Amino acid sequence: MLCRAALRSSSARLFSTSAARQTKVAVLGAGGGIGQPLSLLLKSDPLVSSLSLYDIRGAPGVAADVSHVDTASEVTGYPADKIDAALDGVQVVVIPAGVPRKPGMTRDDLFNTNASIVRDLATAVARASPSAHILVISNPVNSTVPIVAAALEKAGVFDPRRLFGITTLDVVRAQRFLAGIVESDPRQTPVTVIGGHSGATIVPLLSQSQYGKGIKGETYDKLVHRIQFGGDEVVKAKDGAGSATLSMAYAGAKFTNLLLRGLNGEKGVITPTFVRSPLYESQGIDFFSSSVELGLQGVEKIHPIGDISPEEEKLLAACLPELKKNIEKGKAFVAPN
Repeated sequence: MLCRAALRSSSARLFSTSAARQTKVAVLGAGGGIGQPLSLLLKSDPLVSSLSLYDIRGAPGVAADVSHVDTASEVTGYPADKIDAALDGVQVVVIPAGVPRKPGMTRDDLFNTNASIVRDLATAVARASPSAHILVISNPVNSTVPIVAAALEKAGVFDPRRLFGITTLDVVRAQRFLAGIVESDPRQTPVTVIGGHSGATIVPLLSQSQYGKGIKGETYDKLVHRIQFGGDEVVKAKDGAGSATLSMAYAGAKFTNLLLRGLNGEKGVITPTFVRSPLYESQGIDFFSSSVELGLQGVEKIHPIGDISPEEEKLLAACLPELKKNIEKGKAFVAPN
């Protein structure tokens, strides 16, 4: 009984609910290191009424396993040749598919393999579930989100309000790492993280946090570096056995729940996410992560970044050219294809 109570308490902390309709969600890449724990967490989300699990291998087995969890949602697994069936009637599609990082690899090293996977999955979504909201986890997010956008544009179904790059892991890390320094509850230590989802493109706005604004000097530099490159800690610790799968699954489930709450009409659901954005379009950067209000159509409002410190100005100046290169790399991949 204690274990059951602890599990339910943990789920309550991760998920918030609203008295509204439930939603059919698909996970593309459900058999992988992120996909399996993500599927389990989504099975625990009371706003998910039906869970559709797809992968080139293993999804029916994951579905059979997860389906035994004692929550109300129904779970179905689909093999490689049944992607259209997996996407039928789906309102939200989460894409963690792709290869994981290994020691010494950057997110860009993953590009050639994951770019093709994401392009093909986006094409399938455009064909089978064109009005679905698409949540991209597959790295490098700075490039894969523009690839998805281009694939949807080619099919004539791109709606920028319905495409998201999940950068929630950067937020989760920022809150956890900052809380460890100031000895606070991470859940009560919000940090806005803007820019992109790799290395120097990750810009934590510590000056906007009541806990973070007092962090200075070497402590500040080390904290920012850890937020930007925290994934390297996991890759190194797993020693060739993978990357940040469990924390990424947690972050992916957390963002999915926030989106579902917005889609269900809850007001004031605001979180950073990588979307088509006007904030830096004048500099040729048309995708950017900032605080976004989620609503009935997906992206309801894109918030400006607000006042930032001189240190954050420097971080942003380093972010923008790198982010622009990442976005252009994704677009260039799709253009000749």
